[in-house]
Amino acid sequence: METPRETSAPPSDREPHKTPNLAGSSPRRGRSSLADSSGTGRRGDAIFKFASSGSGILLLVIMAAIAAFLTVRAISAISADHGNFLTTSDWQTQADPITFGIAAIATGTIVSAVVAMVIAVPVALGIALFISHYAPRRIAQALGYVVDLLAAVPSIVFGLWGALFLVPHMLGVNAWLNQYFGWTYVFHQNEPGTQPRSLFTVGVVLAIMILPIITAVSREIFLQVPRAHEEAALALGATRWEMIRTAVIPFGRSGIISASMLGLGRALGETMAVATVLSPSYVINLHILDPAGSTIAQTIASQFGESQGTGRDALIAAGLVLFVITLVVNGGARMIIARRKEYSGADA
Repeated sequence: METPRETSAPPSDREPHKTPNLAGSSPRRGRSSLADSSGTGRRGDAIFKFASSGSGILLLVIMAAIAAFLTVRAISAISADHGNFLTTSDWQTQADPITFGIAAIATGTIVSAVVAMVIAVPVALGIALFISHYAPRRIAQALGYVVDLLAAVPSIVFGLWGALFLVPHMLGVNAWLNQYFGWTYVFHQNEPGTQPRSLFTVGVVLAIMILPIITAVSREIFLQVPRAHEEAALALGATRWEMIRTAVIPFGRSGIISASMLGLGRALGETMAVATVLSPSYVINLHILDPAGSTIAQTIASQFGESQGTGRDALIAAGLVLFVITLVVNGGARMIIARRKEYSGADA
C-alpha cells in the first residue's frame, strides 16, 4: 500500500525570505540600540561617570586645598622661628624670642607608632588566621563580632583605661624588660621604678586600638582566598600551616600591607589616648621605658586652645609635618604593593 507523501507548502504560504543584514544585526536590533543611545540607559551612564569623576577630582582639590592652607600658615610660623624647625627640640611658642621645632615630637610620633605596629601586626594576623582557617564556625563568628565591636570603642575610653589601669600595671613589665633587655639601648631605663607614662606604654595602648582594624581587614582578605588553591596545596601533602604559608599569605599580601597602613595611619594621628596616657616632654629620648617624649597630635591637641598668632601657626606647621609623614607612609605602601602585585592573586 502506498504511503502518502508529505507535500511541501506552496511558495506563497512559506515564510518570506529574509535578506541578510550586512551590518551584522537585524533592523529591530538596530532600532533598539538607537533607542538606547538616546534613552535613559545611556543618560544614566553619563550621569554616573560624571558623578564618579567629579568625586575623584573633588577629593584631589580638597587635598590640595588642605596642603596649601597648611603650607601658607607653616611658612608664616617658620619665618618667625629663631631656631631650626627640623632639628630643634624645644617648643617655646610663648617665649621671647619664639623657638620651636619638631625634632622631639616627630621622634615621639614615629617611635610610638613603630612600637604599636610591632606589637599589633603579628597578633592581628594570628587572630585573623585563627578566625578564617582554624576556629569552628560558632567561635569564629563570636570572635569576629568581638573584634568588630572593639573597633567601635572611642579613643578616649582607651585613653582612660590606659591611664587608670594599664599605667600602674606596667611597672612589673618595665622592670622585667629593664632586667633582661636593659643591655639594649632601647629598653634601658635610667630611673627604674618611675611611673611608666612612657612611649612604650603609649605604644601598647595604640596597639590595642589598631588591632581591630588590621584584624578585620586581614580576615576578609584571607576569606577571599580561592578554595581551589587551598585544596590543591593540601592535596600535594602540605600541612595546614604550609598551606597558609604558600597559598593564603601570598594571595593576601597586598591586603595585609593595606590593613597595616590603615592601622599605622590611626597610630600616627591618635590624639586623646596619647594625651591621656603620656606626660609631654619635649626631649629626644629613645629609652622608650623612661617617662619622656611627646607626639605631634598630642602637642596640637593640648596647646591649640591656648595658642594665638604665631603659636597657633607653629602648631599648624607641626600638622603639616604629620600630613607629609602620612603621605610618605601611604606612598611607600603603594610602592610595596605595586612591586609585589605579581605574587598576589588580589588586585593591589
